[in-house]
Amino acid sequence: METGPRWGACLMMEEFFTIHAGLPRQGPGETSDVAWAAEQAGVKPDAAICDAGSGPGGDVGALLRAAPSGHVTAIDMHAPFIDEAKTRFGENPRVTLIAGDMAEISGPFDFIWSAGAAYFLGVEGALTLWRKALAAGGAVAFSEPCLFIDTPSDGAIAMWGGYPRLTNAAGIAEQVAAAGFETIATKPVSDIGWESYYRPIEARVAELRIGADAAMTQALDAEEREIALWRAHRAETGYLLSVVRPL
Repeated sequence: METGPRWGACLMMEEFFTIHAGLPRQGPGETSDVAWAAEQAGVKPDAAICDAGSGPGGDVGALLRAAPSGHVTAIDMHAPFIDEAKTRFGENPRVTLIAGDMAEISGPFDFIWSAGAAYFLGVEGALTLWRKALAAGGAVAFSEPCLFIDTPSDGAIAMWGGYPRLTNAAGIAEQVAAAGFETIATKPVSDIGWESYYRPIEARVAELRIGADAAMTQALDAEEREIALWRAHRAETGYLLSVVRPL
């Protein structure tokens, strides 16, 4: 399940899914991120690709363009997200949509893409599990919470809601290496990618304010705090997109 930074810490599940149902993305990113990662990984036109933690399929179209004669398997634990993806890609013979556990993908895949979802398993844990699903020469691209400066403010750290593995780019690279992978390339997810995620949420929050009960009001407040924290501290923290390959 692709997600924004703090939903697990701040929102009850029912309210989270009410707020996020039907949104185009469930985490920050843009189509150019997919194109860049695919280029860095050397994805071939006929590649078999897995979108691990796909959400409603916000990146499936870009993955199809990255491998114009390939196949994309999108998997997410939350079945309603897969149902949303089916409304867009259910008739596409180059797409398989699965409601299931991204920890149990089998492959073989030439490229595994995971936007904002690897942290559910931890970088080392995710890569260790996904190694067996990679074809020879395959690569993984994932985005992970990252601190961009040496002395981040309390607000930058608070944005991630106590995420225990929060670290900088060097720390993420160490986790990659601990799983027996090498880092090929990295780049921060752009401000455009974050705003493309947050702006629809802001519109949804405004809609749901009307008649919201106490639990929903708390959840809506948490969403707005997260957005405000990112906008205030975007130079200090965000997602780092890493492209990695087994050693």
